[in-house]
Amino acid sequence: ILMDAETGTILYGKNINEAYYPASITKILTALVVLENASLDEQVSFSHEAVYDVEEGSGNKVGLEEGDVLSVEDCLYAMLLMSSNQAANALAEHAAGSIDAFADMMNQKAAELGCTDSHFANPSGLNNPEHYTSAHDMALIARAAFDNPELLTIATTRYYELPPNGKNPEGLGVSPGHRMLKEREAVYRPDVISGKTGYTSLAGNTLVTYAAQGDFELVTVILNGHNTHYSD
Repeated sequence: ILMDAETGTILYGKNINEAYYPASITKILTALVVLENASLDEQVSFSHEAVYDVEEGSGNKVGLEEGDVLSVEDCLYAMLLMSSNQAANALAEHAAGSIDAFADMMNQKAAELGCTDSHFANPSGLNNPEHYTSAHDMALIARAAFDNPELLTIATTRYYELPPNGKNPEGLGVSPGHRMLKEREAVYRPDVISGKTGYTSLAGNTLVTYAAQGDFELVTVILNGHNTHYSD
């Protein structure tokens, strides 16, 4: 789908109401719900479940461990730029008390935004048969997310230094994985200002892209891609 971010007008669509697995673009909704229910300077403690309740093989991209404490702001950078599943889990527990309770908040927010083809079961986007969305719904979510000033500041950041932890005593620099933001990539576009990638074996490649051309702002969503997400 291609949507005018200001008006919500659909400029192009293909299978936009079909349900697919979103993978890590889920974290855009997670960030929006967190920012509506927590302040950036609040401290987030990482529980055993937050660190280890992730899909096998999904990794721990920023080396977070049980007992670590980060601010909500640092967690959001780790989640949106490095796609940390541990940060997503910890933020969910912080904002709602449990991952299941946070999923209820996600579904409530999606309904408020007009989503009709979605159900969210976790904050990270890991595979779950009860976790799905459509291109149209994800565009509605992304449009609202990029309209949030705090979220937009984080999501448009090209580089951020996370504070030291046990595995990274010098701290860790994080940057977004969206290749259209990287000047050395063949798919780079200067009008692309933010976005989020996703991938699981079931979801394939998923991609949300936010671009600005003068005063004209655009949101695109690709679901069920198979190494065609950037060319699409």
